[in-house]
Amino acid sequence: MPSSEAAREKNMVTPTADQVAAENSSLPLGGPAATLSRRSALQLLGLGGVTVLVAGTGVLSYRVFDNGVLDSGSGRAYDPWSSWRQDATPLGAVGAAILAANPHNTQPWLFHVNPTSVEVFADPTRGMPAVDPFDREHNTGMGCAVENLVLGLNARGLGNTVTLLPEPADPTHLATVLLTGGAAAGSGLYEAIGDRHSNRGPYRPQAVPSSVLDSLDAQAAGLDGVAVRWFTSEADKGALTALILAATEAFIADLGQSVESLSWFRNNRDDIDQHADGPTLDAQGLSPLTLALGKILPATSRTAGDKFWLEQTRTVHTATAAAYGVITIADADSPAQRLTGGRLLQRIHLAITSRGMGLQHMNQITERIDRERQQGLPATFAPQLQSLLATPSRSPLVTFRIGYPVRAALRSPRRPVSAVTR
Repeated sequence: MPSSEAAREKNMVTPTADQVAAENSSLPLGGPAATLSRRSALQLLGLGGVTVLVAGTGVLSYRVFDNGVLDSGSGRAYDPWSSWRQDATPLGAVGAAILAANPHNTQPWLFHVNPTSVEVFADPTRGMPAVDPFDREHNTGMGCAVENLVLGLNARGLGNTVTLLPEPADPTHLATVLLTGGAAAGSGLYEAIGDRHSNRGPYRPQAVPSSVLDSLDAQAAGLDGVAVRWFTSEADKGALTALILAATEAFIADLGQSVESLSWFRNNRDDIDQHADGPTLDAQGLSPLTLALGKILPATSRTAGDKFWLEQTRTVHTATAAAYGVITIADADSPAQRLTGGRLLQRIHLAITSRGMGLQHMNQITERIDRERQQGLPATFAPQLQSLLATPSRSPLVTFRIGYPVRAALRSPRRPVSAVTR
């Protein structure tokens, strides 16, 4: 949302479209006949060349160390990825829950642990009223956290019985998970929790076997009313790609959505240490060189970042998607169904991870569907996506792409358990 997680590179800063194209090419910028510029020289040198360059220059050297160019994914904001297994109590299961996919890495959760249950609450201060006006992604991300919580409790022999929306008078109280006890029951999904990250980089030109898709369909077992619709043919993928690109263009043309999205982006180490949330440069799936340049060079404007996101969506995300998936439910306005859909989404992402595959949440279409509804605009994206689903009785919840990634995804920051329990 993200992406799904699941969070995204829509507000990337610094790298240009030329750099994106060049990092997927064996030629320097401008083609074989171009003059070798400083920028193209760095591309030929690779990350080692960047390291040499900055080692002897004061300002750049400071930015290298201050922005973590040489130690991506390290520091206290990333400690939860290493410590989640260590606590055998319910708090350890909460440590698994906070590693779940969630929208724009807002981490919209709070937990109350008592002797008989873990209570799961939404944090309304972490909503995105322009990007997610009806809490579609908010609820879905909370469902992802519930799934990780269940897996964590099972692995600790604490058992669980899940009740969604236990207090109708309190819409922020999204789930009660009873501690019923039992034998410890780990699983492949549980083992994948610490390795699951949204992979926004390029995927290899390799089709996903139908047997893999069947196994992912099977993750819906025990979850009532949710399913996944796959887009695997070139025609189907092309139609959904066109709609994703149109939605991306509409998103960045909407000042409210663009500004709100940028407000969550953490552009440097100080921001990451302070907030421990939001999208970061590390999580954008960039090549090591482009990532290093993005951290070293000053941030550019919001509009330049939006342009970069659109270019990435066109030339990397949609261009290399092996398949798309859309989680569907009967009623897209039902918080309970959204939570259950989130549980399925998290299971699929963990199952994908255990196979060495990548998944990226791509929710531009549904974000525009909800924005048009919020503003009373004519519905343009809702009927188009519904037509592509070809199932009138089902509603789209979230969209994602899957495939075999060129490079591993890096970690995103997380707030510690102590910050989200009460």
